[in-house]
Parts: sequence; C-alpha cells; structure tokens
Amino acid sequence: CPFTHTLIHQWKSLPELTFQYQCSLPPLPVPSLESSLSKYLDAVHPFASEKELQATVNIVKKFQDGVGKELHQKLLQRAKTKKNWLEEWWLDTVYLEGRIPSQLNVNFGGPAPYLEHCWPPAEGVYLQRASVITWHTLQYWNLLRTERLAPQKSGKNPLDMHQFRMLFCTCKVPGVKKDTIYNYFKTEREGPCPSHLVIMCRGRIFTFDALCGGQILTPPELLRQLTYVKKFCEGEPEGDGVAALTSEERTRWAKAREHLISIDPNNKTILETIQSSLFVISLDETKPYCTAENYTNMTLEALTGNPTIRWGDKSYNSLVFSDGTFGSNCDHAPYDAMVLVSFCWYLDNQLKATDGKWKGSDAVRSMPLPEELVFTVDEKTRSDINNAKQQYLESDLQIVCHAFTAFGKTAIKQKKLHPDTFVQLAMQLAYYRMHKKPGSCYETAMTRRFYHGRTETMRPCTQEALNWCKAMMDPTCNVSICVSLIKLYKTAVFFGS
Repeated sequence: CPFTHTLIHQWKSLPELTFQYQCSLPPLPVPSLESSLSKYLDAVHPFASEKELQATVNIVKKFQDGVGKELHQKLLQRAKTKKNWLEEWWLDTVYLEGRIPSQLNVNFGGPAPYLEHCWPPAEGVYLQRASVITWHTLQYWNLLRTERLAPQKSGKNPLDMHQFRMLFCTCKVPGVKKDTIYNYFKTEREGPCPSHLVIMCRGRIFTFDALCGGQILTPPELLRQLTYVKKFCEGEPEGDGVAALTSEERTRWAKAREHLISIDPNNKTILETIQSSLFVISLDETKPYCTAENYTNMTLEALTGNPTIRWGDKSYNSLVFSDGTFGSNCDHAPYDAMVLVSFCWYLDNQLKATDGKWKGSDAVRSMPLPEELVFTVDEKTRSDINNAKQQYLESDLQIVCHAFTAFGKTAIKQKKLHPDTFVQLAMQLAYYRMHKKPGSCYETAMTRRFYHGRTETMRPCTQEALNWCKAMMDPTCNVSICVSLIKLYKTAVFFGS
C-alpha cells in the first residue's frame, strides 16, 4: 500500500527521542558461573606464585562444585524478577551505604576543557564567561527535557540513557544508615520540572529561576543575576557556610541535617530548594590555573576546594574560578563520568562554534533578583559546620595532573592499536619499571547496552600484559616480539582469554 509505505518512511525519518529505547533494552544477563570463575583465575594469575595459583585453583574448584552452584541459582532467580539484577545492590553497596565522607572519597570532578580552545585564563571575565557557559548548560537541559538529545549507540545498538536523567535536578540526601537519591527531573511529556538554579558565594546561598516567561534566560540576563550575587556578597560578611556539612562523614551529616530541620521548618524548605535545583553554580575566588601543561592545581581545587561554596551531594556543581577557568564537582551515586564527559563535550563544541561569545541580544527583561536562602542556625549547627570544615581541610589528597600533548589517539590508531590498550599497557609498564612486579589495576567497562546498565570491572593486568612488560624490559627482545605480545594482550582483553 503506497499510503502505508509513506507513513513508514515518515516514521523512520523522525528524529530519535533521547529515552525512546529504554523499555526495549535487554535485561542485564547473569554471566555463567564457569565464565566468572575463569575470569577470576585469569586476574589472579599474574600475581600468584605457582604454589599460590594452584591453591587458588583448588579453592575455586571447590566453590564451583559446592556453594557456588547454589549462589548462582539464586542470582538466576533474582534475574527473573528484575530487569537489572545488579542495579540495586550496586547502588546501595557502592554509593549509598558507605559512611565515609563522599565529597572527598566518592565524588568525581576536575578542570573544564574550555581553556584549551577559546577561554584562556583572564582577569575580570569570569562572570561573563559563567553566564555564557550557564546558558549552554541550560540548552543541554532543554535538549533532555524535550528528548531531542540523540540517544547514544554502540554501533547500531542503543545504549541506556537513564543516567542522563540524573545530571540535573538531582541530589543525594544523607541517612543515618543509608543515603537516598532524590531526582526531580521530568521530560516535557512527563510534566513540570524544576527550573531554578542555586548560586553559592562566600558561604552564602542564592536562588533564581532560569526561565522567564517560559524562556531560558539569555547570557546578559544571567550575567545580571550573577553580578547581583557577587556584589551582594562583597558588601556582606561571609555566610555560615552550611554547605560544608555535605563534606562530613555521612552519618554525622545526616544527624546534623536532622538537627538543622528541627531548628526551623524553613530550613527544610531551603534544603529541598537546593536538592531540586537544576544544578549549583559555585563562584570561587581562587585562581588555580598554573600552566597549559600543568593541571594539578585546577584538579586539586576542583576536588578539594572551598567546602562552603559547593553542595557535595549535588549531581553537578559548576565551579567558576576568578581567573576565568572552570571546573566541576559531581556526586558519583546517580551517574557515571561518561555522562559528564558527553555533557562537557557538547559544551566545548558549542563554545568553539561561537568563539566563546554571546552573539544575541543584550536586552535584559524585567525579572526578580536572586533570593538569598538563609538557614536558621544555632550553636550546635555552627559547631557542626566548623567540625566539618576541619576534617575536610585535614584531608591529604595528593594528585599530579599534566597534559600529554606529544601525540594523541589518531597516531595510536594509525598503528592499528586501540588508544585504551595503549594507555593501559603504558600504566602497566610504568609500574613494572618502578616496582619490578605487576600492578593491580581497575578499569571501568560499560554495560549500558543493557537496561539501566552502568559499569563493570575489568582487570587490565593480565598474564599477557605481564609477559609484554617483561619483554619490554629485556634488552635481548626485539621489537617484533614486543609487537606480537601486544597483539596477544589485545586479543585476550577484548575477546577473552
């Protein structure tokens, strides 16, 4: 039928919606017991002596023939009732039940790439730049709201996009024994979604709506709002810095939060305003930029900077430094770093396409000024804040972050080598050269081809990697032997030993 054919053609030509494949994604499979145990032995092999390896093989065989069968059947039963049998366990065990301070031990973050392309460090421009990058960020939020962000794929296979719902309007809330993730994001089809931003500056907290008349504020309008916050804070003493409580040990933060709510019901309203906000903009007075090759200070500042101007439980803190550079700090519980990488890639491309400038109207519509959110605090809360800041500032995070610019992935691919293979082997060789033994490494593998898939563990230090490291350190081994060993490693890692 020509009419039906036309309808099908039109349907196929429609743009794909961001979340349209969610319900059709396959469930996360349970790997066979034999496969899991084989991979375990492969991971142990480089580190064990012959005697230790044989003992481990015996233990594994006993497990496989005994309690392992029973436990595997329980996994299979669980998989019959849950589309992702691992999701709840992973979230609870890895992210929500841990009691250590998550801001320093779990969150991820670092410097933004914009300085490499169109925004080198500069004085007196950080608010203007912040208004532009915030506008582009809001455009990305709108793409998710309207489901116009193309779903990601591996080849022709759609990947799970659920984590992208967690980038905005999301916050972790502490519990005495277990934390909870609150997600307020909704697509346009699902209903209204919070549209307010939270700004933190000099220990004070402000909020304003990112929409005016249903339209996203323009950079000149955002600049007006940010400038108001900055000038207000410059004329006032520093605030109480309640945000520092989010850097505390989780149970202590949960109890401090309960006390904060008990003081004044309005404190709970403020907490909910922060939790439901699109994201947090942190106006940071530091100037962390060092050199084009040295990212250490910027990375350290992003991960361990002023705790009174970032909400450690928020899914996205946009860090605006006074030297015109940027960074981020994100709670890891709701999503993995590839979501932020995709988001920052979008921002970077938008900035490059516009030379980092706003080329639209300079008009500023009439709208309410930012509202300061002032907690009611007492001596106990002030003491809790001071204690939180003290334990946070006593942390000893050592980090070195340098840009490698000698060559990139293109040069590696020209040698018919995957960039990840190259980097993993480079780390193994570096460790082997320093310590004369294999280095235990963790690498993240993606499971997003399955429903609500996140990550799984890879062990790049295989026997093949160790053999290659030994060959590289052996002056009698020629290049062809080392190349052949790389190929063996690649085959073992990507296709299974």
